[in-house]
Parts: sequence; structure tokens; C-alpha cells
Amino acid sequence: MDTHSSEQGSKRPLGDDIKAETSVASTVLPPAPAQPKKPSRRRGKYVSLGIVLLVICSGGGFAGGWLAATLQDSRSDLDTGRMVESDGSTVVTVEEEAIANVAAKVAPSVVSIVTTTSGRSLWGYSSQGAGTGVIVSKDGYIMTNNHVIEGASKVSVVLSDGTEYDDVKVVGGDPLNDIAFVKIEGASDLTPAELGNSGRLRIGQRVVAIGNALGQFDNTVTSGIVSAMGRPLVASSSDGNSSESLTDLIQTDAAINSGNSGGPLVDLAGRVIGINTAVATDANGIGFAIPINATRGVLAEVLESGKVARAYLGVHYLDVTASLAASRSLDSKKGAFVYADGTIQPVVKDGPADKAGVKADDIILKIGNDVIGTDGSMSSIIGQYRPGDKVELTVLRAGKELKLTAELTAYSD
Repeated sequence: MDTHSSEQGSKRPLGDDIKAETSVASTVLPPAPAQPKKPSRRRGKYVSLGIVLLVICSGGGFAGGWLAATLQDSRSDLDTGRMVESDGSTVVTVEEEAIANVAAKVAPSVVSIVTTTSGRSLWGYSSQGAGTGVIVSKDGYIMTNNHVIEGASKVSVVLSDGTEYDDVKVVGGDPLNDIAFVKIEGASDLTPAELGNSGRLRIGQRVVAIGNALGQFDNTVTSGIVSAMGRPLVASSSDGNSSESLTDLIQTDAAINSGNSGGPLVDLAGRVIGINTAVATDANGIGFAIPINATRGVLAEVLESGKVARAYLGVHYLDVTASLAASRSLDSKKGAFVYADGTIQPVVKDGPADKAGVKADDIILKIGNDVIGTDGSMSSIIGQYRPGDKVELTVLRAGKELKLTAELTAYSD
């Protein structure tokens, strides 16, 4: 996702992965101990939005035998209200029935991810944690959060029916998007999740979060609405030694708990529209998910080549808002403003955008048919493509629209 520092002399890139804006601070949870308990929360740094955020990291631990999720069969008779008791005291509403149907449909595609992290000391030690993943192919590819598997020396996967797999390979991660992939070796006939279109989400739309809450190895289902779109945050580790910037996140009031990281946020058709990754520490009922569209390009590359590769455009930009347009006298109230702040070059030399002819002070309005600011941020839209793809950029320069063609390359640290 978008970050704040330069590609030159830094682990973070300069490019479409960079958005110069003030993001919300957060803290990454450490893996939970073997016995599940309420995770501690450490305050991060406050910034202009005044909210401290917390990335849900691997949670829970081994609490005994595996608990298989048991969900009722899906039913299609969605009445406006159906009597369950003869006296009418219990009624199943359309919404209740729909959420139950979603849980039954998606549960086979949601897995618990158990990690073991080894450390070095005179006596040696290891710690265990648990997160969630989403099956994305029949032959065992699973999408999760990068922070769930980062640093793990061993990864195991537990299906919703309790089946455990220990022969699991870490394929790779995209830390800029907090996305990673693991693969169950030799697997077949798994149930991949159906992916939706996060670019078409509406504020107030009902969503459901499913995951390995509290590391109990049993799918937990919560529901809520899409509260906001396009939220930025900065997630810091609990010790403050590392951080990551994420942008264009889906904000939801669906309960997201420790162990839910990497699990799906789905619509009422049972389609994955986000990957749960964070909660707010200083507010009640505010969670965040990575939009699924931002993962499509990396996912396609993984399924074809077995490797993680992220498409890269190479510009430093600001999201255009009405206030930014007014303060800088811009000709558009949407788009990505190619921006130089005096320390970072607006366009990476010899990068895809530079070769396409993008210049400082341009406003990129569209990538292909996707309108920046309507169909997602520029970073999320670029995330739908693979390295090597050619994209048409609609650029506003000095009040005139231009069409430029850029060939995306693979991002590299």
C-alpha cells in the first residue's frame, strides 16, 4: 500500500506506493501466548486524525484439541420474517437468514493459521500464534496478512472441519499491502472463496467478518456495516521498532478480534471484499480491512507463477480532495496529484510513469476505466494489475486531458 518514504536509501518505495498524506497511527500486536488471554494494547503516536490504531496480529495459541466450526446448511427461503415458534415470539428476519447463509457458504474457505517463531538465546525459545487465512485455489494457496506469518519458522493450517496440515510453505509477502500467501503442499479439492468487487462498495452496506477470533481454531462470525472507505493508517509494532503504512482501507463496525487478521470481510452474497487487518484502540467498534481489489494483481501472479510480485507505476502523489483542490487551485476535485515535497522526486527516473511522460503537477484521473477516488485510490487500482501489464493513464495537465500509456514493472526493495 502507500507509504511515506523514498525508494532511495529506504526500505519503502517511491512510486504509486507512496502517498504524501498524514495517516493514522497504530500499534501491531505481538503473537499471543499459548493460553488465550485478552491482548494488551500499547498506544502508538497520535497524528492529525487523533485516532490510535492497532493491527490485529497472530492471536491466541494452543487451547487443546481443534474446534471444528459447525454451521447450519444454507437456506434460500428468505422471507420478510418467518415464524419459528408457534406463538410468534421468535422470528427469523431476512437479514438474520442472510448472515447465516453467508457463514455457511464462506466457512469452508476460511482457515486458521498457526505460526511458530523461533528465537535465539542461550537456551533457545519459540512462541506460537494464530491468525486467519482465505483459501484462494483448490490446490492449497491461501491469502493472509503479511504480519501474521512474518518471522515464522513454521506454519500450520487448520481447515474449518478441523483437518490440520503441517506441510505448509510460505510463498511470500507484500508488506506494502500487508498481504502474504502460504501454500498447503499436495492439497487438492479445497474450496476457494469467491472474490467480490471492493470498488463497488457503498457506505452503510452490510458486511460479515469471519475468522479465528482469539486463536480458538474455530470460525467466529460477526456482522456490521461499511462505515467509511479510503481510510489511511500507520501500523507500528508493539515495541515501536517497525511500522507500515496502509491506505484506502475499508472501515467497518463489524467486530474484529485478535486472531481475525488475514480473515475475510464479505458481502451478503458471500463474496470476499476485504482482508481484515486492524482495529482502533481508542474507539469502540472500528475495524479496518484491505480492499480485495488491491490484492488482485499479486494474487494472479501467485496463482500463475507461484511468486509474489507487485505492479509498480512510480509516482509520488496526494489524493485530490475538495480542500486540496481549493488550496492548490487544481482543476479537479478527484484524482492523484503528482506531488514534489522538496525531498522526494514526484516521478521516479526511468520508472513506468516517467517513460510514459507523467510530470510533476499532473493529476492522474483514471487508470484504464477506473476513476481514481471513485473506484479506489491509485494504489488500490494499480494493485489490480500485474508487472508487465500496459495501462492507459488519463492525465489532466494545465486544464487539458491527455492519454498516456505506461507499462508497469515489478516493485523491488
